[in-house]
Amino acid sequence: MEKIPMTRAGYDQLDEELRELRAVERPAVIRAIAEAREHGDLSENAEYHAAREKQSFVEGRIKELEMIISRAEVIDPSKLNGSIKFGATVTLLDEDTEEERTYQIVGEAEADLERGLLNIRSPLARALIGKDEGDSVEVVTPGGGKSYEIISVRFL
Repeated sequence: MEKIPMTRAGYDQLDEELRELRAVERPAVIRAIAEAREHGDLSENAEYHAAREKQSFVEGRIKELEMIISRAEVIDPSKLNGSIKFGATVTLLDEDTEEERTYQIVGEAEADLERGLLNIRSPLARALIGKDEGDSVEVVTPGGGKSYEIISVRFL
């Protein structure tokens, strides 16, 4: 099985979500199903169907998280240095808009662009891997081509 790279923070966040689902969400859904069953005819019971849908979602997410966590390879970026690789925190200058953005290159399971966590499989991350401060990169994205200058590379 292929290992899934992730940072310690990403691993801890997924592990916490898994604990929350097992300890809080799963028992709450079971109680909701039991209460809905007490209301009689299940074929027309919207509460029962909603609780069963939620149960399906919770159980699916638990299985997904268990699979990700079992294959996780936690990488500590603070022990890395050199050119851009997994875990690097990179500050980029958009050469068209002069806007600076900072991203940390992380695993697919923990990626969140709103928080500056860039999926290692994204076109931008793939273009950055192996580059150094001062380099320029051309990235072909679904929205068109973009040019960035690498301002800084840190491993936190």
